Amino acid sequence: MIHVAVLGYGTVGSGVVEVIETNKEAIDKRAAAKLNIKYILDLRDFPGDPYEDKVVHDFNIIINDPEVTVICETMGGLHPAYEFSKQALLAGKSVCTSNKELVASHGPELIEIARKNHCNYLFEASVGGGIPIIRPLNYSLTAEKIDSITGILNGTTNYILTKMDKEGADFEDVLKEAQEKGYAERNPEADVEGYDACRKIAILSSLMCGKNVSYEEIYTEGITKISAADFLYAKQMDKSIKLLAMSRDKEEGFFAMVAPFMISRSHPLYSVSGVFNAIYVHGNMLGDSMYYGRGAGKLPTASAVVSDVVDCARHPGKTIMCFWENDNVRVADSKKDQGKFFVRVNSAQKEAAMETFGSLAEINVGIVEEFGFMTQAMTEQEFHDKIEKIGGCINRIRIFSA
Repeated sequence: MIHVAVLGYGTVGSGVVEVIETNKEAIDKRAAAKLNIKYILDLRDFPGDPYEDKVVHDFNIIINDPEVTVICETMGGLHPAYEFSKQALLAGKSVCTSNKELVASHGPELIEIARKNHCNYLFEASVGGGIPIIRPLNYSLTAEKIDSITGILNGTTNYILTKMDKEGADFEDVLKEAQEKGYAERNPEADVEGYDACRKIAILSSLMCGKNVSYEEIYTEGITKISAADFLYAKQMDKSIKLLAMSRDKEEGFFAMVAPFMISRSHPLYSVSGVFNAIYVHGNMLGDSMYYGRGAGKLPTASAVVSDVVDCARHPGKTIMCFWENDNVRVADSKKDQGKFFVRVNSAQKEAAMETFGSLAEINVGIVEEFGFMTQAMTEQEFHDKIEKIGGCINRIRIFSA
């Protein structure tokens, strides 16, 4: 029997218990062992809950119980999740987590501790919720040299942008609706400013490189400046606007970014709508592949955590290989990256824009006080210099090029 402890009995933690108990017969068969939830760690009591007798308030009870061999860390945040995870791994107990913040900050350290203590630190649920993506990168695509990953990695922002696209609504109105429906937090900063997607692409980039990509080095821009008018222009160009998290291994260096992009109807990511997520991977031999599904939510995320628990049960005393070393990859300056830009300026700036940018494509949606256009390809620095020269802009959005 595999005795499991769950740290944190919130949305994902309660989901882990529900998945294990609901699918018990199938899970036990696939794990080749019976799984038993022995402890649930939380500060609160849960009177009337079917598992209230398993709730404890002291982590030492778990760490000192030799029967517990797998721990599900679903607390979120860095502390005390980091300390508890580290103690567990040092004691030879495997840890399965959904905590993207912790994985992005301390992933290689915790993986190394697990390796030295013949256990596992697994984090399938930290990116893409229930979408399998960590295992494909670690196992299925090992024959590939992966040179780019592009993802819609945050359900909240994708829901907001989808509603804005389909209904012509403004950002603030859709955000309020998303909060009322529970798709957005009361404080939505981590989502709408792109920080959540940044941590996730840092994890994927690290697995792509086999070395550490620090999320703090990734240029990150959210969706708060996107307006209904931007979508008018996007539709005129047969495009939509998505918050994309991407990393690309190019001859000029390793580039990573999180920002809103205009994306063409012909690209598979165009049709990813609502709270769904997708990760688009390019390998030098396979070419393109895409992984799609629910990127968040109680049961999809919990399902991914439990899949890691099953992996641990199948490999007792063994470390499942994960290629993520502690050496840092230098992320190239985003100002050197190249691409096209969609730009909105005041109509009074039209002549200056045409003179400064030279060859450009005008986009007209009938807003008389504005001049919209798409630039030729140029570096981020070149664009910045040109837009400064004409006195700034109403907004600018990058054009995605696969």
